[in-house]
Amino acid sequence: MPFLPGNVRFTQVTVFLSTLTPKFYVALTGTSSLISGLIFIFEWWYFQKYGTSFIEQVSVSHLRPLIGGVENSPPVPGFSANNGENETNRQSLSECKVWRNPLNLFRGAEYSRYTWVTGKEPLTYYDMNLSAQDHQTFFTCDTDSLRPSDTVMQKAWRERNPQARIKAAYQALELDNDCATAYVLLAEEEATTIIHAEKYFKQALKAGETVYRKSQHCHPQNSQHEAQLRRDTNVLVYVKRRLAMCARKLGRIKEAVKMMRDLMKEFPLLSMLNIHENLLEALLELQAYADVQAVLAKYDDISLPKSAAICYTAALLKARAVSDRFSPEAASRRGLSTAEINAVEAIHRAVEFNPHVPKYLLEMKSLILPPEHILKRGDSEAVAYAFFHLQHWKRIEGALNLLHCTWEGTFRMIPYPLEKGHLFYPYPSCTETADRELLPTFHDVSVYPQKELPFFIHFTAGLCSFSAMLAVLTHQFPELMVIFAKAVSIVSSPGLA
Repeated sequence: MPFLPGNVRFTQVTVFLSTLTPKFYVALTGTSSLISGLIFIFEWWYFQKYGTSFIEQVSVSHLRPLIGGVENSPPVPGFSANNGENETNRQSLSECKVWRNPLNLFRGAEYSRYTWVTGKEPLTYYDMNLSAQDHQTFFTCDTDSLRPSDTVMQKAWRERNPQARIKAAYQALELDNDCATAYVLLAEEEATTIIHAEKYFKQALKAGETVYRKSQHCHPQNSQHEAQLRRDTNVLVYVKRRLAMCARKLGRIKEAVKMMRDLMKEFPLLSMLNIHENLLEALLELQAYADVQAVLAKYDDISLPKSAAICYTAALLKARAVSDRFSPEAASRRGLSTAEINAVEAIHRAVEFNPHVPKYLLEMKSLILPPEHILKRGDSEAVAYAFFHLQHWKRIEGALNLLHCTWEGTFRMIPYPLEKGHLFYPYPSCTETADRELLPTFHDVSVYPQKELPFFIHFTAGLCSFSAMLAVLTHQFPELMVIFAKAVSIVSSPGLA
């Protein structure tokens, strides 16, 4: 075909456009609207199912290698979607089960002092009601009627008014000066300082050990004595644990660590109390990182219920190995080292388990006093973890910087966490409701950070809307749209020359 000058081609284009009828433009815009709408529907369906844009995935996976591009973020080894699918059946368990906070504060010495200073109530009625149920479960049994002081304390744990509970505790001590649970109640609620609380707990320990030894001797007799032994064991473990926490708060860290280790060794079957989380926090304060790793090796098992303390402590130890010399710019140039990949994987794992923690650690969101109960993977657990562990992250140089550079990328790697996860079962959708019950009204409850819609979802939606608008205008005003189309072609036609 011979080469045509620009002005000749322009004339041919003008002649061709002048022969087109309004019906052609109506059909053209209608067809383009339909096609763009189908593309948008398919993109939306694909994103809902797989958590990513089909167009984006095809361009990254197939087109970029053809033009010599390199994948910026290769798949992280060990993060298989099959793991999440294999554990989906675990969702049938009570996914929104509420757990006792292993590091809960003292009612009188800490929560009440906060109320005196701020005028705000740090604990919700729901949270305190759960604690009342715990106390009745731990500290009462069917044989309470055999001891008048225990009968009084059984009523005391059911009292809603704090002063009524304290008054009942003193009545129990008048009946029996060795009533351990009465000292426990006074230590928790009447004591206004940790030192005062520790004195009460020491008295409770002395009384509790005496009663525990008596119950041990009566154990083989009948089921009632078995229940009594179980109750007296609970009291003794509770008191020893709180004494260890008092020592930790008063700066006697090594003493606290020894008490916790002895307690775990003496009562190994009470692992559901999560005493190891108290131990982890105390060891981190001592900067005994080898001992922390040893505890994690024992309790960080995929078959056991996880916690933010376990996942984020493991991530902290991995980050510690590389964070002091980590630089995003250098890593992008040379790629990640094996140690850096391990740290990034650990952070991704922790964020997948509880995505609310990083904003507290990075101080993007204000902390409050942790509640007495937490919901694993929820905002309440994130508050409780960050409240005690933020200082440990700050102590390790560069750890928070590595977290800041890494954590947001997790949501681009997890396909669709509300339906599927890599290492854990899908994120429970009921956590927001439960967290609002556990956390005070003045706290802005963190909800699961939804993945943002990919660019091509927005693009196809805009294209569909624009083409639909053109189709409607062309149908309503065909002559005007023909004139508009010809004018646009004339303006752009000099480029053909």
